[in-house]
Amino acid sequence: MKIIIINGPNLNLLGKREPEIYGSKTFNDYFKELKNRFSDIELDYFQSNIEGEIIDKLHQVGFDYDGVVLNAAAYTHTSVGIGDAVKGITTPVVEVHISNVHSREDFRHVSYIAGNAKGVITGFGLDSYVLAIQSFMK
Repeated sequence: MKIIIINGPNLNLLGKREPEIYGSKTFNDYFKELKNRFSDIELDYFQSNIEGEIIDKLHQVGFDYDGVVLNAAAYTHTSVGIGDAVKGITTPVVEVHISNVHSREDFRHVSYIAGNAKGVITGFGLDSYVLAIQSFMK
């Protein structure tokens, strides 16, 4: 099984940015833990702060991988392009959020991805990624 995690803008700042919301662990450190926990799965990781690069990566992996775990971060609520990219690929996508977006600002309640995703996991901290990966194992 081959799964890629794609993280969007500002997630490169995990461990530094708003630790009261996102925690104090960097995603690179967490990704090492995920690779150890799911050693029977080929896990890849990509992060970009640039919308077009996220779309390009979805196009690149969207026909060959078994799953995409996508935390598009703020682009979730603004990017019709990323939503269209998810709709245009055959690889199933699970939308993930570390925080509970529904308990935050109103603009975070709208997702341009969710309607084209296999599912949405929100509010379980970094464990949201574990739940998303496990959803592909069923």
